[in-house]
Amino acid sequence: MARQNRVTPTGDFIATEARGDFMGNRGILHDASGRLGRARWRHRAWVCCVLSYKEGRRALMAPGQYTELFFLDEAVALAAGHRPCARCRPDDFRRFLAAAGGVKCAGDLDAALHRARAIPRVRQQRRQTAQSGALPDGAFILHPLDRIPCLLMGDAALPYAPDGYGPPRPRPQGRVTVLTPQPSLTALHSGYRPALHRTAGV
Repeated sequence: MARQNRVTPTGDFIATEARGDFMGNRGILHDASGRLGRARWRHRAWVCCVLSYKEGRRALMAPGQYTELFFLDEAVALAAGHRPCARCRPDDFRRFLAAAGGVKCAGDLDAALHRARAIPRVRQQRRQTAQSGALPDGAFILHPLDRIPCLLMGDAALPYAPDGYGPPRPRPQGRVTVLTPQPSLTALHSGYRPALHRTAGV
């Protein structure tokens, strides 16, 4: 039975058998029985990790251990408010930190991301609007026609699904709802390139 630990670009937690390319961590979100609670926004260091690291294989959602989260790819993790892990992805973290602009350390970055991704006391994803043509590749939007999360790549908008991206649509024109928080948009504008799922065609 699939666990409810896959994170979507809208910040929702879903249960799916589809595999993701990255793991994430934002603290202990589950109880002793493995059920998710409401404490999904308390921890401020939301990281995006490789699937395998030095500690080897972990028991998923072990009592008292951090909740293993999973993402289709890094662009989804950025849209959900996570950033590269400094421990298991130190080179990516340093590149992201340098590209994010105006932050000098992980703590400053996490604070800036938390302000940009969360609506205080509401436990909801903060979103903004922007001109579609001004957004960088790797950003996520809600498509204005059907509100499906889409990854922007060049002139295309790739619809998200848990098992991969669908056939490309034309990038919409005008103002759109943006899911990717501002510090990550700044990093994308400055040249940070997230690792994308093979179905993105890159």
